[in-house]
Amino acid sequence: MTNTLHRFGSAESFHDDYIIFAIPSKGINDEGCIPKLKEFLRLCAKHNPSNMGNGNRSSMAPEKGLNPLAHWNRRAVNDWETVIEGVIKAGTVSAVFSTKEDAEACMGEIVAADFGFSVNMSTSVQNAKEAAICCGIKRHSVEYTLGFNDPFDLLPDSQVLTLSTMCGHGMVSFNMAKKMIDMVREGRRSPEDAANTLVRFCPCGIYNSARAKRILEESVGKAKDSK
Repeated sequence: MTNTLHRFGSAESFHDDYIIFAIPSKGINDEGCIPKLKEFLRLCAKHNPSNMGNGNRSSMAPEKGLNPLAHWNRRAVNDWETVIEGVIKAGTVSAVFSTKEDAEACMGEIVAADFGFSVNMSTSVQNAKEAAICCGIKRHSVEYTLGFNDPFDLLPDSQVLTLSTMCGHGMVSFNMAKKMIDMVREGRRSPEDAANTLVRFCPCGIYNSARAKRILEESVGKAKDSK
């Protein structure tokens, strides 16, 4: 089971969302795996990831002197080396890509490296199938999420769900996602700035800022069309 399965959207909406993650198994292949996990992330860093994380730390390294308002002006910095060096114990490491070409090129190098632990790709079923074919491997399994059940119509709209559920641990709240959509529509924040704000709340590094930027840009277009 992976928290990346909870991403909301149609199959087409994942054309710019590919997550590749590696997980060593406790008592089986976790002994001495830290150098391999770091090398896995170094391979990912070569292929233009939108985000990376080691399960405990994303690219947003802690800073001193922050206050509750810091997130509104703090810039997102892709410090991949901090993520890599932050791997100090066995656990999940991951990278997110916004293009099919980058994801497939990265997966190809990972297959060739043969690290010896489980590697998964989380995207649409078709995207994963095509990536496997491109890398010369056979997809051995598929894991699905059953979707969202909302009989009382209490969930927010699809754009809010798409932005919020990219953090599978629920650290990007519905209200924060809605606030960013409203601010972009009002011209108070650019889609890129809003996406950079949202990505900082996902500590494990699987939030896709490129996809978030696209969703925020689309929200502006839909708002104009409804007038």
